[in-house]
Amino acid sequence: MPQPARQVETQLAVLGLDIAKDTVVLYDTTSRRSLVVDNTRPALRQALAPFGEHDLAVCEVTGGYERAVLDTAYALGLPIHRADPAKAKAFITSHGGHAKTDKADARWLGRFGQERGIGLPHWSPPDADHETLTILVRHRQSLLKQRTQTKNRCSAPTSGPVRDMLKAMLAFMDGQIDALDSRIEALQASPQLVPITKVLRAIPGIGPVGASTLVALMPELGHITRRQIASLAGLAPHPRDSGNHSARRHTGGGRRELKPVLFMMALSAARSCPKLKPFYDQLLAAGKPKRLALTAVARKLIVIANARIRDEYLKSPQLT
Repeated sequence: MPQPARQVETQLAVLGLDIAKDTVVLYDTTSRRSLVVDNTRPALRQALAPFGEHDLAVCEVTGGYERAVLDTAYALGLPIHRADPAKAKAFITSHGGHAKTDKADARWLGRFGQERGIGLPHWSPPDADHETLTILVRHRQSLLKQRTQTKNRCSAPTSGPVRDMLKAMLAFMDGQIDALDSRIEALQASPQLVPITKVLRAIPGIGPVGASTLVALMPELGHITRRQIASLAGLAPHPRDSGNHSARRHTGGGRRELKPVLFMMALSAARSCPKLKPFYDQLLAAGKPKRLALTAVARKLIVIANARIRDEYLKSPQLT
């Protein structure tokens, strides 16, 4: 009669950290005790100091409120992993977890670190210029969405009573976007960003907006394989096969904020790039839909960018 599998006890000492705006719940997998502290650097330093010899701490991305925890743990020499909330949630669901409290979440993050600890990357402080660029690019994208919504409202037939206000909002947002463009351009002149930006701008189809977006939102460029970068961009066709059934492959997932920029770059490359224009035309001639052909061009662009930046890192190891 088959015997039930025995649970393998791990020896990793892990600290699970559930972070809110004002407080942090700490769960120690060794003592199995929880502690609630203020989400301030002095309080966190005092609370984390006794756990400096632990193997790992795990927290989730929490809209920036996790930064004090990350900086404090790094300063104390405590390895810490910033988990993707979707992966942490999938892990909890896979184990049948249903309770939702701060203490329960901290315990689950501790268990996540115990079971996955060996393969989890440790967080380290990002380059200051790159972090600033990411903030500026994300804010620019947010303003662009708001501007599009405001333009649509302004052109609506019933917008008469507020049209002057909407136009004032549009003028304000245009000025903000121009100011952001100036700051982004100046920031890209920093020694750390110049080589990468120069490589991207040399690729036909990638302009200043595309280059700054890729640098800010795809820091993995040059560090992973072509298949991984295509999947990260949401441009890899994933199989949907089962038994004798082989379904049509579709792209999906990836970073949504990248998609519009990638397709604009692909459209430019499909019109003017000496190598990608014939590829695009060949797909259309074969009866492929324009959207599919543009997706294929975008995939080639991101793969080319990944290879070019990888070569730049090999030439200048100090960039990494």
